Amino acid sequence: MVGVDAALDFPLFFRLPGVVKGLAAPTDIAAVYALRKSVEEGVISSHGEVGRFFVTFLDNHDQHNRFRFVDPAQPGLYDGQVVAAVVSLFGLQGIPCLYYGTEQGLSGNGSADQAVREALWGRPGAFDETDPFCVALRSIARVRAQNPALRYGRQYFRPVSGDGKSFGPSNFTPGVLAFSRILNESETVVVVNMNIASGVHLSILVDSLLNPVGATFATLFSSTGSEEACPVARIDDAEVNDRGTSRGTVHAIRVALAPGEARILARPRQGGEDARR
Repeated sequence: MVGVDAALDFPLFFRLPGVVKGLAAPTDIAAVYALRKSVEEGVISSHGEVGRFFVTFLDNHDQHNRFRFVDPAQPGLYDGQVVAAVVSLFGLQGIPCLYYGTEQGLSGNGSADQAVREALWGRPGAFDETDPFCVALRSIARVRAQNPALRYGRQYFRPVSGDGKSFGPSNFTPGVLAFSRILNESETVVVVNMNIASGVHLSILVDSLLNPVGATFATLFSSTGSEEACPVARIDDAEVNDRGTSRGTVHAIRVALAPGEARILARPRQGGEDARR
């Protein structure tokens, strides 16, 4: 039906690193998927199914720079961007692929692809399972493995609001990437604050039919260790600017994000089972 079993997702690669680093607006990510859905209309039956054909990545052996950037004057300043990028990668549609060494904090850069092919295995104990990157990536992968919506769900980029009334896409830099993955009656929300210098409080629109007022989204993963729970609230006379302006009642969750924080949230499973399990 498609012609190939899978393909490297270069369109996403050309946008995602810049967005996570605050160099481009989050709407650039939404545009990649909007164009894809339009082009593939009539070829792929749903925008949930398409995710199994694209291998997504942040960097690879053919690039001159790894995603991680180390400022010699402030070595750890941008390390949170690696975790934020992986949260985005593991939450968005596609088959996420991490280049070796990401979990060990490699940060090669130069004028040729040899710069990103650092030797990792030439010394004893080269693979450190306690490395903070490794610990974080393992946690993110576990959340994805235990949450089918992140693997198979339909994808919706969510309007956000600072004042809790006026909702729209984050079209500024550095911005906030917010999207939902919905599978059957389960909605999972991924939100990333790209601003490493400032925190943000914002409301994120969620599906009102799936999420009644008073329901609570639990934090499955936070790059800062937050365990904040986010109840669903009803907002009357909200203005939503998303492919046209409309007014009405919406349901939303309010989230407080630290500088550079990435968060994955979901409702607890039926039967009272903790969403963390």
